Amino acid sequence: MKCETMEQALQKLQEYQQTMSAYNHAIGVLYLDATTAAPSDSWEGRGKTMEILSKITYKLQTSPDVAEMLEVLEKNADALTAVQKRQAEVIRKGYDQTFRIPAEEYVAYNVLCNDAGAVWEKAKNENDFASFAPYLEKIVRFNRKFAGYYNPQMAPYDALLNEYEEGMNTQTLDAFFAQLRSILVPLIAKVQTAEQIDDGFLYRHYPVEVQRKFSDYLMEVMGMDRKHCGIAETEHPFTTNFNNKDVRITTHYHEDNLVSSMFSVIHEGGHALYELGADEKYNYTVLSGGVSMGIHESQSRFYENIIGRSEAFVHAIFPKVKELFPKQMADVDETMFYRAINKAEPSLIRTEADELTYALHVMVRYEIEKQLIGGTLEVKDVPAEWARLYKEYLGVDVPDDARGCLQDSHWSGGMMGYFPSYALGSAYGPQMLSKMEEDLGDIWADVAKGDLSRVTLWLKEKIHTHASFIKPGELFKQVCGEFDAKFYTDYLTEKYTKLYHL
Repeated sequence: MKCETMEQALQKLQEYQQTMSAYNHAIGVLYLDATTAAPSDSWEGRGKTMEILSKITYKLQTSPDVAEMLEVLEKNADALTAVQKRQAEVIRKGYDQTFRIPAEEYVAYNVLCNDAGAVWEKAKNENDFASFAPYLEKIVRFNRKFAGYYNPQMAPYDALLNEYEEGMNTQTLDAFFAQLRSILVPLIAKVQTAEQIDDGFLYRHYPVEVQRKFSDYLMEVMGMDRKHCGIAETEHPFTTNFNNKDVRITTHYHEDNLVSSMFSVIHEGGHALYELGADEKYNYTVLSGGVSMGIHESQSRFYENIIGRSEAFVHAIFPKVKELFPKQMADVDETMFYRAINKAEPSLIRTEADELTYALHVMVRYEIEKQLIGGTLEVKDVPAEWARLYKEYLGVDVPDDARGCLQDSHWSGGMMGYFPSYALGSAYGPQMLSKMEEDLGDIWADVAKGDLSRVTLWLKEKIHTHASFIKPGELFKQVCGEFDAKFYTDYLTEKYTKLYHL
């Protein structure tokens, strides 16, 4: 359809967004199926489907009709609503970026990421980095090239960071991580010399079928509507959303570890609440879903750590823990449980890291990504560099690649520049808490009763409802003022000084 009038352009705007939403929905379902239910050796056929779908979405995104529509909308910007302006802005960015990518590269990359996901899972399970390395080499090369397409004015890694957290760059992150290191490394050292917390009971035998009941209970306490949010099992937990009435979380159960799945459910539940809380007017548009990975991680880490590891939350859920696991918890009381789930100890696995050492895990990945994209580190040397940085930052020896550089799925999906969002999100949370308490007063009495409604409503009104309408930096400033990592380091210092009687 030709866009000669404003009316035609607005009609095309709506049609285009609904069509892209439908294709993204289909691609998302394929990914969800691939990681949860599909047979392990079914990736080839799925790759062919991805090839066809990516060809279609590439043509849609780079169509002359889209360029024409955008020109009409931009010429008549004064006649657009704020939402329409933002939609046009997001579509323009996507059009310009995708248009610069040759069609064959766009399709090949989508197929590569599908294949790499299956190879990564097998490589992790078999501790075989060599089998995954050729895929990672291709992914790194693509990302270097795509960075130039995305934003040729930026350094390549800055361009990739900007895709996950608009406005972010290595200069800002280097300063941020340096601030964290200066406070957290000495604090971790003090904790290690203090009397250690016994958490052995968390690693008794916890049957998966009972853990599944515990997951259902946790989702209930978090106020998640199960008619609109499902849970499945996968190798590496994640959340995916299709609209604010269809969100899926996943987890992974370990029979010898109660808290691994417990905190992945709470973490992914935080992501899900963000998506479920978005205003439905953004459904089927480019503004649906969370605005950035940093803001998204602020929500998941807020629920996982600030709420989920609090004394108040433990008070609320501990009776259920005792009910579901009476033998395992026979000699455990509420205080022991609280202290155990907050034990700080340098470890190997990022997703199971304690709240205090977590950011150091992210720093390792950040440093490696900078080197890979900058061309100063070859893929074959990633395992050795990973081991070196884990020893330097966390003081731990990496015994194998499965528990080292193969532990995360992100690189297999092409997500270079994502990891810093985890640390940023963790740091955003305490500043949000400060503002929340300023607005609401004491929230902890409610939390101790298992009532998170006021917490979630505040986050919904301030953050969730806006979906991707407000840019991440503007949104955070609107809610909390200027970002200051001191809120994060002060929060951790106070919590762990008290916990370890420092």
